[in-house]
Amino acid sequence: MHSAIEVRELAEPDLAAAWRLGRLAFGGPPDMPPVVHPRPGMTRWGAFDATGRLVGKATDLHHTQWWSGRAVPCADVAGVAVLPEARGSGVARAVLTALLRAARDRGAAVSALFPTVAAPYRALGWEICGTMRTVDLATATLPRPRPGLAPTARPGTPADLPAVRRLYEEYARHRCGLLARRGGWYGEDWTGELLTESDGLTVVEEAGRLVGYAVWQRGRGYDAEAVLTVEDMVAAGPDAAQVLLGVLGSWDSVAPTLRLPAPQFDAVSARLPLSAGRDRSRHPWMHRPVDVVRAVADRGWPVAVRGAVEFGLADPVAPWNSGGWRLEIADGRGSLTPVEHGEPDLALTPGGFALLYCGAAGAAALVEAGLLRCSAGADPAALDLLGCGPHAQLLDYF
Repeated sequence: MHSAIEVRELAEPDLAAAWRLGRLAFGGPPDMPPVVHPRPGMTRWGAFDATGRLVGKATDLHHTQWWSGRAVPCADVAGVAVLPEARGSGVARAVLTALLRAARDRGAAVSALFPTVAAPYRALGWEICGTMRTVDLATATLPRPRPGLAPTARPGTPADLPAVRRLYEEYARHRCGLLARRGGWYGEDWTGELLTESDGLTVVEEAGRLVGYAVWQRGRGYDAEAVLTVEDMVAAGPDAAQVLLGVLGSWDSVAPTLRLPAPQFDAVSARLPLSAGRDRSRHPWMHRPVDVVRAVADRGWPVAVRGAVEFGLADPVAPWNSGGWRLEIADGRGSLTPVEHGEPDLALTPGGFALLYCGAAGAAALVEAGLLRCSAGADPAALDLLGCGPHAQLLDYF
C-alpha cells in the first residue's frame, strides 16, 4: 500500500485535478471545460498522497440494472485512473475498496465495469462475465419488410420520447443486467437529448402504439466508406423489427455499411445476417457482488426453479460478504442467509459468485478455473442453482 494515502469523496475544488488525471489516463481533449461541477447520481472518490496531491480516482455510478423483472441498485464503476508514478502501489485497491464500502452503505447490491486491463480488477473480486459487441453489416443484406405488415415507420418527434422510454423499459426489465437508464450518466431522463445529439430517430407504430424505434447517426460521405451507425434499437415484435430493418436497409445506396450493437437474442438480432457481419468493437465487462444478500434478494429468479444449496465465500475486499451461506430460490425469489458450520464443501471466490450470478459459467468450469473449491465427494453442480437465470448482458458503455 502506498504510504500515507488518504481516500475520501472528492469535493468540488478537487474536480479540476480529477479531470486532469482522467485526461492523462484516457487521452481526453487538452482543454478542460470552463466549469466542472459535481453531478447527481454519482460519487467521485479520490486518493491523496502525503502532500495532498491527487494520485488516484474512481467514480461510483448510482445505476440500476434490470434482473428478471426487478430493479437492482448498482455501483457501476467508471473513470478509474492512477498517476503513473503511483501505479502498482495499492492506490487503485484503496480507492475501490472505499468505493465498495460506501456503495454498500447506500444500498447497492452489485457492481459492473468496463476494464482497460482485467488483472487489477480480478484481484479485487470483479470477473469478466460478458462482452458488449458492435458489428458491421453490409446494408444491402438487411431483410426488406414483407408486403402488408401492419406497423408503419415515421420520423420521431419530441412527443414520442415518453413512449420510447416505456418501450425500452418493457424490453430491458425482463432481461438480466441491462441498465434502467436512470441515475449515473443518465440523470432523470435519458431521452432528453436524443433528438439533438443524433441525426435521426425512426419510430414504428401499430394501432396507435409505439412498437419500435432506432436512434442513428448518418455519418459522412456517400461512397464505399460511408457508414450508418445505429446507437440504440428496440422492437417489440417480429413485424416491428422487420419494418425497422427495412428503413435501415433503404440506406444501402449511400451508406453501404450498417454499424449497430449486437445484443443477445431479440426480435432484431433474430433477423440480422450476423453470420456475414464482422466485429467492429468488443468491450468485455466485469461484475462482482457489492452485498451478496441484497444481490440475491433484490433480483428476480426463474419461477420454475426451486432449490437450496450451502456454500462458503471469502471476500477480503468486501468482508461483509465472507462466511457460510445458504441460498434458497423458490417462486421467482431468492434469499441468502448465514449458516454456521465448519469447512464448507463448496467455497466460492467473489469472481466465481459473479460468473454464476450472471449466468456466464457453470460450477464445474469454476472448479477448473480455481474459482470454486469443491471437497472430495461433493458435487459442484449443486451451485448451478446460483446460475439458473438468463445470461446477463450490457448494452450501454460507461
